[in-house]
Amino acid sequence: MGKIGKHIAIYGKGGIGKSTTTSNISAALAEAGYRVIQIGCDPKSDSTNTLRGNSYLPTVLDSMREGKKVHLSDVSATGFGGVLCIESGGPVPGVGCAGRGINAAVNLLQDLNLFEEYKPDYVLYDVLGDVVCGGFAVPIRDGITDRAYVVSSSDFMAIYAANNLFKAINKYAPSGGAKLGGIIANGLTAGYSQAIVDDFTSRTGTKAVGYVPRSLVVSQSELFGKTVIEANPTSGHADIYRELAKYIAESEDLVVPNPLGVSELRDWAREWGDRIYDTETGVVQESLGI
Repeated sequence: MGKIGKHIAIYGKGGIGKSTTTSNISAALAEAGYRVIQIGCDPKSDSTNTLRGNSYLPTVLDSMREGKKVHLSDVSATGFGGVLCIESGGPVPGVGCAGRGINAAVNLLQDLNLFEEYKPDYVLYDVLGDVVCGGFAVPIRDGITDRAYVVSSSDFMAIYAANNLFKAINKYAPSGGAKLGGIIANGLTAGYSQAIVDDFTSRTGTKAVGYVPRSLVVSQSELFGKTVIEANPTSGHADIYRELAKYIAESEDLVVPNPLGVSELRDWAREWGDRIYDTETGVVQESLGI
């Protein structure tokens, strides 16, 4: 049986805002009338917090460890706009590989006939961007999703993580793994931030599909335990997330990226460092027309 709905993986370096981005996309899709499932695949189990007011939700792996039969109602909650929220969870702290939990959780949800019974239009998997661990590559490797997006700022370590994800997609896409939908540029601040992301995408044969500037609106919404779509629906940021959700819903523009080599990536970063920072005066050169 083919997949029901469009299954999308959203990756990003820890702390880059991928859960915030994923939850706001889910909220925007739900607001538009779609049936949405969001599955948190981060061992911190906080992917869906802002969709359900920061309330407690037992994880799939915690419920499985209890040794009793697990029902969908045990590990899911309905959040804003009817989004079905699920957290895969992780191992007991200090024991086991967090990435392996994703596979176990997804297998259980398939055994529970989640997708056949819920019939979602969209399933979003919020995945930690550390694809050095094979477990975190499961959603793009095993046919669970057919597309992935990566959340990245213009910071080097965020782009480094994005480039690693590109390597994983490049490896698995030819054998049926997910392809890349694009980069979601998040938390942009300095005037040159967007240019850095755009240059990286041009060199890797990819593209940015949305630009989300840093804003207190996002922080304030999260303090309320809500997405921007719910807490500040008339804000400019809410519209940014709506446009992003619309693009993800409608676009079929998928590519296999061409990641940069390690030395090539570091040389590229150093080149940008020279362009935006005058080492003699210590002045950031935002006036270079970048």
